[in-house]
Amino acid sequence: MQKSTTKTAGFAAFAVIVILAGIQLVPYGRKQSNPPIIREPAWNSPETRALAKRACFDCHSNETVWPWYSRVAPVSWLIQWDITNGRNELNFSEWQNGVQEGENPKKINEELLEGEMPPLQYTLMHAESRLTKQERQQLADGLTATATHTNR
Repeated sequence: MQKSTTKTAGFAAFAVIVILAGIQLVPYGRKQSNPPIIREPAWNSPETRALAKRACFDCHSNETVWPWYSRVAPVSWLIQWDITNGRNELNFSEWQNGVQEGENPKKINEELLEGEMPPLQYTLMHAESRLTKQERQQLADGLTATATHTNR
């Protein structure tokens, strides 16, 4: 009985290794680029930009820092998906007329103040992106002021 269990565990471990090696061949998640910065907002203050850079820029700008694990599937797939969707929703490097087209400052503030942004899976790996309640409010107010200032 002992040999059978050991043999099964060994086969399972080998199968997992083969699968993990095989998924490295899937090309999704490998296009890790930072397009040129077209236009940043006219920030209302350096503090607002610093908070946004700390908590938002990796997914919501063209200034993503790509860590080593972003090149290893299946983690690379999740990171690529988050960044692609984040840039499509709001991109501080492609700012137009107050906010990126289609984005709503009220929605941004709600997600920020309710703790939806930055998301938990990001803050777990990036402790510096965790915002206190006061920092969340400061960033929300700063983004509102920035959007209002840019619209003038």
